[in-house]
Amino acid sequence: MENLMVMPSISIPSIPAHIRNKQNSSSLSHSSPTKPAKSSVYIRNNSRLNSAESRLAYLCKRRRLDEAVAALDSIPRDGSSKVSPAIFIKLIQLCTDSYSIEMGRKVHGRIDLVADKNDQGVETMLVGMYSKCGFLKESRQVFEGMRERDLYAWSAMIGGCLREQRWKEVVELFYGMMREGVLPDDFLLPKILQACGNCGDVQTGRLLHCLAVKSGFESGSFVGNSIMSLYAKFGELGLARKCFESMEERDTVAWTAMISGCFLNRNFEEGFRLFDAMHEEGLEPSPITYNVLIKACCETGHQQYGNEDRAVDLFLRMQKDGKIKPDTASWNCLISGYLQIGQKERAFGVFRLMQSLGVSPDPVTILSLLSACANLISLRKVKEIHGYLLRRKLDSRLPITNALIDSYAKSGQIEYSRTIFSGASSKDVITWNSLISGYVIHGFPDLALDTFNHMRNMGFKPSNNTLVNIIHAHSRTGMLAEGEQVFSRMMEEYQVMPGLEHYSAMIDLYGRCGQLNKAQDFIKRMPIKPDGSVWSTFLSACRIHGDLELVINARERLLELEPWNARTHQSILQAYGLRETPDDAKDEEYKKDNKALKPTGQSWIEMKNIVHSFVSGDRSKSCSDLLFAWVESISREVKQHNLHGGFCIHENEEEEKEETVGVHSEKLALAFAFVSSPSIPQSVRIMKNLRMCGDCHVMAKFVSKKYGCHIYLNDSECFHHFKHGQCSCGDY
Repeated sequence: MENLMVMPSISIPSIPAHIRNKQNSSSLSHSSPTKPAKSSVYIRNNSRLNSAESRLAYLCKRRRLDEAVAALDSIPRDGSSKVSPAIFIKLIQLCTDSYSIEMGRKVHGRIDLVADKNDQGVETMLVGMYSKCGFLKESRQVFEGMRERDLYAWSAMIGGCLREQRWKEVVELFYGMMREGVLPDDFLLPKILQACGNCGDVQTGRLLHCLAVKSGFESGSFVGNSIMSLYAKFGELGLARKCFESMEERDTVAWTAMISGCFLNRNFEEGFRLFDAMHEEGLEPSPITYNVLIKACCETGHQQYGNEDRAVDLFLRMQKDGKIKPDTASWNCLISGYLQIGQKERAFGVFRLMQSLGVSPDPVTILSLLSACANLISLRKVKEIHGYLLRRKLDSRLPITNALIDSYAKSGQIEYSRTIFSGASSKDVITWNSLISGYVIHGFPDLALDTFNHMRNMGFKPSNNTLVNIIHAHSRTGMLAEGEQVFSRMMEEYQVMPGLEHYSAMIDLYGRCGQLNKAQDFIKRMPIKPDGSVWSTFLSACRIHGDLELVINARERLLELEPWNARTHQSILQAYGLRETPDDAKDEEYKKDNKALKPTGQSWIEMKNIVHSFVSGDRSKSCSDLLFAWVESISREVKQHNLHGGFCIHENEEEEKEETVGVHSEKLALAFAFVSSPSIPQSVRIMKNLRMCGDCHVMAKFVSKKYGCHIYLNDSECFHHFKHGQCSCGDY
């Protein structure tokens, strides 16, 4: 057989006959293995359904979940009445479809009412319900408690891990099912191959290839294409090519998988050559093929091919082709491509064109657009998307609900986030995290902690992100001991392994509490190497508390990790300039080598649906005289009030002082908001590429108090919400 020639050199024992029989009898079909087998345990004693079960069947059919659970509660628990597994399964499925974990737990608690509570179909459905609702721990508990696990049960558990992107657990489950004599079928095998690719497990991927050959699955395009994709992801294009060439028939899916593998490994020339060869063999590209090409054109962001509109050309080619019409995924690729190269307006143009042509955007479309608009200068676009969702009644979908909460918070509308959260028909841990995170960045740590306690009372298990936000909330309130307790009990209480984001949050906690020695010792004792975020957080703490030597040390460590970062080079130069002792030869050499590295401050503001950009000291705009006059006027008032904001005397910034580069860009953007408006703006939203300096921070506080407005400014380090002369960052 030619297929065996490309099989990797790894041995696998022959499949025993009793296992093959078990596998064939259990599930070797092409249908989804999530549908449980019908139970034969339940035997009806009467010829007519009892009234309670009839009522349950009626309510389940009409998807009236609350009434169905109430009807279940009305059944006597003395053993006189039993519910068939088939009806119970329908009730579990209804809970799953509604993502209602509260109702699902109630149904699970009534499992004694089932004629056979250990029915495999019932248990498998419970495994699927918990995993699909995001409660993988409870799903695993049901799974581990099953007396016998067939392919359906293993598939349900593996599916749950796949949804949570727990790739290594999928691989572990694969070995577990092999030990129990259950082999994956041609439906499950590609999913395990996907997990191997995502966690970089080459050895298991090769083992699965062998298993596919021995089971006769390799000839199927679904499995064969998955094997090709796996090898391509590992960068083994040679093996992928051998698999491709050994196929007796190469359909459009196979060609597309090979083309995609070339693009994945940045071999764009070969990918486009294969596309042309596909045409020469008389095969018509599918929408997926075009989507791969469009995505590749967008990601290669275009200088290599000299045609920035190649993706659009491919898209138009699909429209002109009578056989192939762009599907929603094709539109999504075009939108995603524009977003990746920063062409947000063109992406929204495509979004609007979709609607005008009657093409319905799917959740992928919405989520990609919302993700790109989760910032201070895109509030109008978030509202536009939200309006579309309300008109189409799509806002109740949980992932979209979560994205809306997050996007509104990051665009300065935490009130909208809270309203959407309160009105959500169902919630998962991401829903809670989105609101908690919003409260933290807006300077409401007490509300974040209250929400966290409410979340736990509702039975939700905190995730990685939850605990990061909670440590930050304790940091904002100065609750050092409480923050340390959360960190120390992460593994014991929440089974969460601390990551770099948690260590960075702890450094922030120590820094805000003025415990620089503790922060420094904490970094030294870290079991994993500190990254840029850890040193950057420590740097901010040292800067705020005026420890110049620690500032220089932190910046030098940061420079080792990010040598390409001009901001770090510039800040080290400034720190050297603040030393009380003369510079030594090393300092002078560093200054000489890096004197040209001066990052330019730039700010953006949206006014009347147009984004305006400002550069520090720039006087090229037609209204520049008005802007500089406004800034000068406010600066005089700030000086008259003798405001300084409590910043340390040794402060050094990412950006040059205004005496050197001129008025900073955020001041010009703030001036533009007032000069260009017929009345005092109620809110101003600005984004900046560098960290805001103390002088600009003081001015923003003063303006918010003088004019009674809200100023939202997101710089490279922090989200600032100025109101009533105060800032959400606490002047940190």
